[in-house]
Amino acid sequence: MQVGVQFTGTLQGNQTAQWFTHSWNPDWHVIWTFVPVTVRTGAPEIEWSVASERATSGVTYWLTVRNLTPTPVDFEGRYAIVN
Repeated sequence: MQVGVQFTGTLQGNQTAQWFTHSWNPDWHVIWTFVPVTVRTGAPEIEWSVASERATSGVTYWLTVRNLTPTPVDFEGRYAIVN
């Protein structure tokens, strides 16, 4: 398994934003997770969804992240290649 941080980001309170990352090997099975680095206990801080596109250069992942709090949240966009 190969794991890493693809990018870091910041979302303002209640903001939703989308990123993309391209040219991933179509033979790989990639799992995406998003982890807050801003400490805020008591409730979830972010949620996310992943969509994919098969392009001629490989797979493009479209990553949508939503801040569930009224204050800014910093996060890491992490991947795991599991095959």
